[in-house]
Amino acid sequence: MADAVKLKIERIGAKGHGIAVRDGEPVYVPFALPGEEWERGGDGPHLVSGGSPERVAPICRHFMQCGGCLTQHMSPAANRDWKRSLVIDAFRHRGLEAEVAPAVVVGAASRRRAFLGVERRGRDVIIGFREEGQHTLVDLAECPVLDPVIVAAVPGLREIAKRVMVDRAGGRLVVTRLDHGLDVSFDNGRKDLSAHERSTIGGLAETMRLLRLSVGGDVIVARGPPVVTITGVAVTVEPGLFLQAVPEAEALLAELCLAALPKRLKAAADLFSGVGTLSLPFARRVAVTAYDSDKRAIAALADAVRHAQGLKPVTAIVRDLYRDPLSVRELSAFDAVVFDPPRAGAAEQAERLAKSKVPVVMAVSCNPATLARDARMLIDGGYRMGPVTPIDQFLYSAHVEAFAVFRR
Repeated sequence: MADAVKLKIERIGAKGHGIAVRDGEPVYVPFALPGEEWERGGDGPHLVSGGSPERVAPICRHFMQCGGCLTQHMSPAANRDWKRSLVIDAFRHRGLEAEVAPAVVVGAASRRRAFLGVERRGRDVIIGFREEGQHTLVDLAECPVLDPVIVAAVPGLREIAKRVMVDRAGGRLVVTRLDHGLDVSFDNGRKDLSAHERSTIGGLAETMRLLRLSVGGDVIVARGPPVVTITGVAVTVEPGLFLQAVPEAEALLAELCLAALPKRLKAAADLFSGVGTLSLPFARRVAVTAYDSDKRAIAALADAVRHAQGLKPVTAIVRDLYRDPLSVRELSAFDAVVFDPPRAGAAEQAERLAKSKVPVVMAVSCNPATLARDARMLIDGGYRMGPVTPIDQFLYSAHVEAFAVFRR
């Protein structure tokens, strides 16, 4: 091939692509690994040398088409090292040489929540993830990441989707495994279902033993309490409320936070608390004030606490910490603070924490870049950062959870 360009892969980028350098500029090659030689011509890149020792056979038939996974071609060791490098590089970008522990990887088939695309194709309904870089859905036949109970439900969900989806329209399906079954929500399904249609859909949901089925925000079927247990406390969750992706990761985060608490403490704060993923473990040891902007999450936490035993006092407060972060004066009431914000991070709150005298601050984040930004503020404010722990609860993707602790 006369116009072919040879590329030597040097490293893996933040999106999982191999990176070569040509004329001083990076060239990104999907599914390439360091040390490999690729050739790029008019019909796209091709591997021309023997594959890297770290190259393995993908474990899913959808890989390289489905955009849910990017790195099934990497060995487990290479995946762990890459996830750790994402955290290291994010902190270096902020001028910080963080002590980053080896990545902790969750087990396969453990993700309890899926955001799936739904669309009609003629008489058929397609349910799955988008193709990499495309809007086209890949019809889900298997998934090594999702809880098997979710995967097994997909054929039945297609039958329900045929009845609840608006003609010629796509949509989103959220499936969550709770303690007693699956919670299923068609976000933008039909709102004009007749009594007969609702009965038919209810029958399908009953056959599938769905715990709850919602269509367009309207609960069609509720067979039992929609409960998730956190540190022995039953929390009733409404459709769409945030939960950590993997229970194993949730437990590890709680363990790391508890280990970081000072021995002497009277009060702790959980910022961006959600339904109490960290508030409830803390409440086994200390009085907790939890803040979150989601009224439903705060209501769920408050209700769970009312019915729980063996907890220290928990105060659950609705507050938008982006618009109204806790002041330095308010923070002075706490001996320890944990914040677990959305991907955007918590710059406004971190700025105030940096000016506070809180002895211990813990940060949890699914975005190493914003975690590093917020850490920079805390360190510049006089905090000392301990080891950072990456937690790979987003298997084969370019995402990684991370935990860090800061002490005065």
